[in-house]
Amino acid sequence: MQTFIIQAAEGHEESPLAFVWVEFLLALVVFGLLYYAIKKWVVPNFEKTFAERTAAIEGGLSAAETKQAEADAALAQLESQLSEARHEAAKIREEAREQGAQIVAEMREQAHAESARIVEHGKTQIEAERQHAVASLRAEVGALATGLAGRIVGESLDDEARQSRVVERFLAELEAEGPAQSGVS
Repeated sequence: MQTFIIQAAEGHEESPLAFVWVEFLLALVVFGLLYYAIKKWVVPNFEKTFAERTAAIEGGLSAAETKQAEADAALAQLESQLSEARHEAAKIREEAREQGAQIVAEMREQAHAESARIVEHGKTQIEAERQHAVASLRAEVGALATGLAGRIVGESLDDEARQSRVVERFLAELEAEGPAQSGVS
């Protein structure tokens, strides 16, 4: 060893690649201490943290799966309700269509009945007015015929019975001539 110290003092160096046992043993002891410290204090903390994270992740996945199942069930329920609502809406539309058709049919029936009633009322009113006109014309024609007959005959036909017979005979002759003339023309 003296030679080593002497050589170091002289400035003579050994190869930088030469193996030094003291450095090797010192590195081995430091590595062992570092390994022991990491194994004793650091690794358990990492393992504990990893276990907590794993549990949290697995719990989160389990909760997510549960929530996903709940969401799927809620979606299925909502789709079922939507389908039922659509079916109900279609049913309501169909009922409304049927009611509309029924209302239209009833309104048509009422309109036909009302128009028939109006036509019948009109016919009745026309017939009444015709009867009134015929009676009025008979009275006027009777008065005119009586006056005319009185002038032709030269005597007064003021007697009611005589006047009535003359008017009836005159009107009967007119009615008899009416169809005959209409057939000729």
